[in-house]
Amino acid sequence: MENWDEIRRWRRAERVRLIAERMGLRGEMRARHNVAIANALEKLLSPRMVIGFYWPIRGEYDARKLVAALLGQGARAAMPVVIQKGAPLVFRDWHPDTRMEDGFWNIPVPAEGDPVDPTTLLVPLVGFDDMGYRLGYGGGYYDRTLASLPVKPFAIGVGYELSHLGSIYPQPHDIPMNAIVTEGRVLHGTAAATPIC
Repeated sequence: MENWDEIRRWRRAERVRLIAERMGLRGEMRARHNVAIANALEKLLSPRMVIGFYWPIRGEYDARKLVAALLGQGARAAMPVVIQKGAPLVFRDWHPDTRMEDGFWNIPVPAEGDPVDPTTLLVPLVGFDDMGYRLGYGGGYYDRTLASLPVKPFAIGVGYELSHLGSIYPQPHDIPMNAIVTEGRVLHGTAAATPIC
């Protein structure tokens, strides 16, 4: 596909399909997948990092327990906040006792706090390809944020293997992840692959 209108229509349909499949993961299978993802992320994350991560929605992997454990070892964590529609995300400090409020799309966000610059960013994905490009929810917030940051965090796309696509048909505004983590693999050979610090 080369026509942007055709790609947009395809992406919308794929989002619906992939989110439904992800929501269909239940019980023991979801638990096994989540343990495998947590184990892989533990090898990539360290207490020296400022970890930006997301509040899980629509069946996404929930990194809160893992991040809370890293906080206990000295890491710092932050969650994204939509300050203005169509603008880059702002990250605010997070810990398990942080006062949260409903943000954009009613997703809980830290209610207050100064902006934080993550050194490592866990990014939810709806779909992904072998070059590390991610299909998100279509708002462009993470691409816009990564493009705007003067110091780029190490971006790790997090999702399930069922989200794998042959290609997302990347466009100039799409920014590849440095790595992708699923229950089945850690993909480092992406279009943006760099060593993790």
